[in-house]
Amino acid sequence: MNGKLNSIFFLKIVAFLIGIAVLAVCIYWLPQAAIRDANERPGDYSIYPLLIGAYGVCITFSVALYQAYKLLSFININNAFSEVSLQCLKVIKKCAFTTILFILFLIVYLRVLAMFTGDDAAGPIALGLIGMLVTAIITAIIDVLQKPIKNSLKKM
Repeated sequence: MNGKLNSIFFLKIVAFLIGIAVLAVCIYWLPQAAIRDANERPGDYSIYPLLIGAYGVCITFSVALYQAYKLLSFININNAFSEVSLQCLKVIKKCAFTTILFILFLIVYLRVLAMFTGDDAAGPIALGLIGMLVTAIITAIIDVLQKPIKNSLKKM
């Protein structure tokens, strides 16, 4: 039992630290990138769709991280196979699909921007595709986790 509590506590700390990192990106790094771009290219508003997509990914990721933290709390109090746990998994799954949509929006925007500017956007597009793959894998894992919970709730 003690090992279970330690691992859940460790996962909660990791989720909290990831949340702080995402918050730092949203509060410090993204606005600094926007200010730097505005100073370098005044009158060019091409960074705004990138900022909208980046903030969208950060917000949906933060919501999913909060739901994962709540799910860990339910597991900690032996309430893993409950309706609230299933609801947390559903919200995480919806956030993952929304994140995929935001990444897809960013990839399409980068591709269109690269056609007009002549830049090579292969690196950021490849990173976006990797992000979509990872998010899709997480969504598949969540779908697998939902089935036993649904089955146990039907039996009750």
